[in-house]
Amino acid sequence: MKDQVAAHTDDPLRLDRQVCFPLYAATNLINRLYTPVLRSLGITYPQYLVLLVLWEEEPQTVGALGTRLFLDSGTLTPLLKRMESNGLLDRRRDSADERRVLITLTDKGRALREAALHVPGTMSRGYDTQGLEELRERVTALVAILAQHDGRERLEGGA
Repeated sequence: MKDQVAAHTDDPLRLDRQVCFPLYAATNLINRLYTPVLRSLGITYPQYLVLLVLWEEEPQTVGALGTRLFLDSGTLTPLLKRMESNGLLDRRRDSADERRVLITLTDKGRALREAALHVPGTMSRGYDTQGLEELRERVTALVAILAQHDGRERLEGGA
């Protein structure tokens, strides 16, 4: 009887009925595809994301980086420490507010931008650019919906 329920295509617990699974799978595949491209730059995918934000504007606070990348400080702080030890960025307390930590790029971190200019083109090579842009817009909208839901859950004391 249980096998018949699980085999039914309308079963809400089928893996292929979940929205979360293709997003999870896509994230894992994206990480795998970026890894060899970024390895030549000496950085990981999460480090690349931090650099993208800092190349747009610096300094950034740890909190602002976390908000932009949807990472909590427990995840972000070790990542930033590794990047600092690799000479890509500096972390220092904000003199105006000692509770805040400011992140700035080093010369090495700024120079890496030039070396990374090929990454977007390499990753999108062979794909329909209009289709990718439409997908990016749809996924961005989904992220906004999920972030709004996450914010409500936090305010209400939920998970």
